[in-house]
Amino acid sequence: MDDRIPPHPDPRTIPLQQVLEALVDPVRRSIVRQLREASADIACGSFDIAVSKSTATHHFRILREAGLIRQHYAGTSRMNTLRDAEFARAFPGLLDALAAAERNAPDTALPTARPAARSRR
Repeated sequence: MDDRIPPHPDPRTIPLQQVLEALVDPVRRSIVRQLREASADIACGSFDIAVSKSTATHHFRILREAGLIRQHYAGTSRMNTLRDAEFARAFPGLLDALAAAERNAPDTALPTARPAARSRR
């Protein structure tokens, strides 16, 4: 067993509130969407998300602790897998409803940072 791999809770033991809080953030929803659409596991650094490495690590931890993803190492890369089947048994239809809502949303783009306002002196 690899000591670098964090614990993965059983999705059936996760409160619905924790799951919903994990999915409320658009970056985390993007990670879940990308994993659902992927044909293979995705390395942490390969996601299309516009956040720093430390912020991405935070988002992956929230998703892992909510039972949504499983992480493992392939060499030096931390790989991510959506726990779709396990999660569907604990929360039937939730990820399907989320995916449908994301597809039907008028604009699913992540908000972009606004440039800092110049001070007038």
